[in-house]
Amino acid sequence: MSGRPGELEVLTVGRVSVDLYADEAGAGFADAQRFAKSIGGTATNVAVAAARLGHRSAVFTKVGVDPFGDYVIAKLRSFGVDTTFVGRDPTLRTPLAFAALTPPEDPVLLFYREPAAPDMQLVPADIDLSAVLDVNVLWIAGSAMAEEPARSTITSMLAERARRRHAVLDLDYRASLWTSESDASAVIGAAVDHANVVIGNRTECRVALGTDQPEAAADLLLERGVELAIVKLGADGVLVATPSASAVVPPRPIEVVCGLGAGDAFGGAVVHGLLNNWPARTIVDYANAAGAIVAGRLLCADAMPANDEITELMEVP
Repeated sequence: MSGRPGELEVLTVGRVSVDLYADEAGAGFADAQRFAKSIGGTATNVAVAAARLGHRSAVFTKVGVDPFGDYVIAKLRSFGVDTTFVGRDPTLRTPLAFAALTPPEDPVLLFYREPAAPDMQLVPADIDLSAVLDVNVLWIAGSAMAEEPARSTITSMLAERARRRHAVLDLDYRASLWTSESDASAVIGAAVDHANVVIGNRTECRVALGTDQPEAAADLLLERGVELAIVKLGADGVLVATPSASAVVPPRPIEVVCGLGAGDAFGGAVVHGLLNNWPARTIVDYANAAGAIVAGRLLCADAMPANDEITELMEVP
C-alpha cells in the first residue's frame, strides 16, 4: 500500500499489544507452559479484520522502540494494514497482554502496560488531520481515551471529524485501564456526542449511558444523535436500532475456543457493511457470523475471517 491518507477507507484509533495466549485448554497462568503469540488490542484487531475483508485500513497507535514493536509493525504489514500512523515511543516498551482460557468464553486477561503504554502517548502533533477528515470510516475505541495525552488528542480528533459519516465509537470499556468507572463514564459518555455509529455491550452501555437495559440504551443513543446503535446481548443476540426501526438479531451458535477477538471481528464486519451501504439488519447479520467464526478460533488478529468464510456460515440454516 502506498500509505497516502486519501486512499484509506478505514482508520482505527486505540490500543496495540503483543498478545500471548495459553494454548492449553483450561490451564491458568500458574499451569500453562506454552503461549501462542500474535498482536491484539481492539483498534488493531478491527483494522486487521477490515483488511482481511478487502479494505485499505490503518491504525493510529504507538509502540516502543524495541523488538516487540518491530514485531507489531511487521505483523500489521503482513495482514495488509497500513502502518503509516504507527508511532514509536523512544522510552516506553510495547505492551504485552496475556490470556488464560479459564473459561474459554471469558478468558482471564493480564496486561503489562507499566509504567505507561506508548499507545496512551498520542499527541496532537501525531495527527494527520487530512486522514481524520477524509477517511471513509474513523473508528475510535473507548479504551484509547483512558489516559492523557491520548484522551485529549482523540477528543480533538472527534471534534474535528464533527460526526461526519462514518464516525464509529466502540465503547470498549476495560476496567483495568481506567482509574475509576466514573472517569470512564464521563469520558466515553461525552464521546457519544461525536459519533454517528455506537457499538457496545450491556456493561459498556451502563458505563457510557447509565443503563444496561438494551432498549433504553439504544433509545438514549438515538436521542443523542446517533444514527446506528448496536447493543450486544451476548447469548441473546444483538439489538440494532436506527431512528426508523429496531430489531434483535439472533446469535450464531458456535463451540467457543476463545471469546477474545470475536467482538473485534464483529467490528471489522460492521465496517465492511458501512462501506458497502448495507441496511442495518444486514450489517449485524454479517457481523454476527464474523464474530462466531473468531470465537471458534484461538487467536485474535490471525483469526479474522475472509468474506467467503462469513458468507458460507451465513448460508448454514
